[in-house]
Amino acid sequence: MPVLDGEEHKFIERLKARDERAFIELVQVYEQRVFRLVFRMLGRRDEAEDMAQEVFVQVFKAISQFRGDSKLSTWVYRIAVNLCKNRVKYLARRYTDAQDELEPIADRSQLGDAKAVTYGAVARPDQMVEGFQVEQIVHRAMAQLEPDFREVLILRDVEDLSYEEIGEITGLAEGTVKSRIHRARTMLKALVEELLGEKIG
Repeated sequence: MPVLDGEEHKFIERLKARDERAFIELVQVYEQRVFRLVFRMLGRRDEAEDMAQEVFVQVFKAISQFRGDSKLSTWVYRIAVNLCKNRVKYLARRYTDAQDELEPIADRSQLGDAKAVTYGAVARPDQMVEGFQVEQIVHRAMAQLEPDFREVLILRDVEDLSYEEIGEITGLAEGTVKSRIHRARTMLKALVEELLGEKIG
């Protein structure tokens, strides 16, 4: 049974034929999703903007090698995650205190309406300030997770992907994906509680 439906197959054929309008459509469909993913992986807006562009450059270069074994979205995410993991390693060497470089995710309009682990419904101004502070803390805690744990947590709890899709993106077995997500949530909870304790203290 083919992974791709007829419409997606035709679209991919247009991409492989270097149809400029098809690439414009691809960017329009995926730019917010890709930016949201790489921003949460990297924690820096300037890095995320550059990386999002690089993702589409790599998609353009590699589209002829796409065999259709997975959905196009899964393949694009795989490219984004792999590029981010390489960039995280580089940034870890470059910055001795990367936490000071992190930016809060404040502008939700740029991130779309995906399910997130960081947002709560806030109404009053004092609640908005409190919500923003919690957002910053969760963002800092997320950034402190090892990349292998951060990526599965983002893909599951922010991007709301299935275990199967995450396995296709990361190359992990489904059981490994589940256990890694469980450990990532446990570590994130501990980090958030630690940072909240420091804030209160």
